[in-house]
Amino acid sequence: MASATGIPQHPPINNPDDGGELEGDLEPLLGRPGDVSQRDNAPIVKNLILGTGIIAEAASILLVASVWAAVFLNGPLILFSVHPLAQSAGLLVLVQSILVIQPTHTGAQKEVGAKIHAGLNVLGFLIFAVGILSIEYNKIANNGAHFHSAHGYLGVIASFWLLAQYAIGFTMFATPALYGGEAAAKKIWKYHRSSGYALLLFLSATVISATQTDYNLNVLNIKLWATIVIFVLLVIGVFPRIKKHKLGL
Repeated sequence: MASATGIPQHPPINNPDDGGELEGDLEPLLGRPGDVSQRDNAPIVKNLILGTGIIAEAASILLVASVWAAVFLNGPLILFSVHPLAQSAGLLVLVQSILVIQPTHTGAQKEVGAKIHAGLNVLGFLIFAVGILSIEYNKIANNGAHFHSAHGYLGVIASFWLLAQYAIGFTMFATPALYGGEAAAKKIWKYHRSSGYALLLFLSATVISATQTDYNLNVLNIKLWATIVIFVLLVIGVFPRIKKHKLGL
């Protein structure tokens, strides 16, 4: 997923449909503009905790901590163990990529944010790929059944959705000519952003469904209610920082 919030490279223009921002139109979906707008000359790393971002940051770290603790404390470590380790880490990186770019609003900020966002998404893609390959190899090596649970079905859908999101995002950023030029590519950014946020919700449901798999119920024992709480906090942290005009609202 190259961008859940867009990847503009040039200074904003007064046409939101073309990817620009109207001056003063920085109101997030919930909360005040100052809560989620990067200040001039502020280090971009602060974007990770601006406004409700700190809640999302805490939730994503808590997810990784709970999954990794469950894997290492409830051994033995097997090839299958790589899957929850990698997928939780990949989701953590994905959240960082969203949080870092959401508060950007000037041309210079967006350019820096886009590069960091893209880099994080490359890293996230590689981590997710490791997790997917590990479980597929494990199933093939042990003649395991595919689509054995709701989590399996959701995981396949999420994997293809992620791949499409990454491919579209990166091509819009690197080769806008594929969409008829930069102006044409900018016009579909709002749909790409909306898809990214919807995908985050779908990934949340996919992880929650993992608590009902045999592996978790018999080995890891990560609690359903605890996982739901973590993702509720993640939503509370990410979604109030959405700028409405970036979704065409």
